[in-house]
Amino acid sequence: MKLGIVGSGIIVKDFLSIAHHLKHTTILSLCSTKRSEEDARALAKEYLIGQVFTDYEDFLKSEADTVYLGLPNHLHFSYAYQALLAGKNVIVEKPFTPTIEQATVLSRTARERHLFLFEAVTTLYQPDYRRVKELIPSLGSVRLVRCSYSQYSRRYDRFKNGEVLPAFDPACAGGALMDINIYNLHYAAGLFGMPESVHYFANIERGIDTSGVLLLDYGSFLCTLTGAKDCSAPNSCIIQGDKGYLIQDSPANICEGGRVILNDGSEETVADHSYSHRMISEFLEFEKMILSGDLATCYRYLDHTLCVCEILTQARRMAGIVFPADGQEVQ
Repeated sequence: MKLGIVGSGIIVKDFLSIAHHLKHTTILSLCSTKRSEEDARALAKEYLIGQVFTDYEDFLKSEADTVYLGLPNHLHFSYAYQALLAGKNVIVEKPFTPTIEQATVLSRTARERHLFLFEAVTTLYQPDYRRVKELIPSLGSVRLVRCSYSQYSRRYDRFKNGEVLPAFDPACAGGALMDINIYNLHYAAGLFGMPESVHYFANIERGIDTSGVLLLDYGSFLCTLTGAKDCSAPNSCIIQGDKGYLIQDSPANICEGGRVILNDGSEETVADHSYSHRMISEFLEFEKMILSGDLATCYRYLDHTLCVCEILTQARRMAGIVFPADGQEVQ
């Protein structure tokens, strides 16, 4: 895989710290804004990246066959769409797009051009998450699912003082649902698919959700997903069935460890994790799929992403949270 990276922020730095695990990937280039060029050049020097661009069109003409987008949420669609049109495979950091309409266009474009298109969301690729999938039948009929991911954001202090950063800016498709509760949603939708109905109850300040509870009704059971950037609490994922329950005392983005405790008193430990950093598993999978030409598996993940985008769009609009993309036509 010949990789080009767009962005120079925290998530890109996180990725670069684990890129050495990708034995069949060469990072050829880095693209940033002119404002961030100095940071980008420092990263390029540190990680031996040969080219730095500040013009995206020039970047797309480079030799990279795959583009990784680590950009603010509201830029995901336009940058991914341009990359697909340029014949590049694309890895988009979560959340995939602000709206289901944009996600549908990207999905259609990738499939028409036989290109790989991934949402980089760590949850789905964690070994312990896959083990959870295997263990759910042992719980009997699922009755309740609860996931909580609350992490007080230092940016919230600045938000309260009147400064609006992208994480809390409706114009940048920010908010707790898109930034932190999305991991809980991927966790639940990856296990159970599309619910029968969606409800989002949010704490909203200045047009954006700083925390909230997403309720998914699956007909035979209920799923509550709590995400907060304005307060903190212990994080966990719990699946309750009529034969026992499964608990993971970690946030859904890490999805590490856990126990199955059955009504008969028997227990089983979930312990299949093998990497020290949450991003390693997902990028190893992306690399493997691209190298083997496994579009079928890629598009199964893409179908899951579309499901999540549909739920996000329904939930957000139901809560009255409006993004600029809501009023835009997409091709």
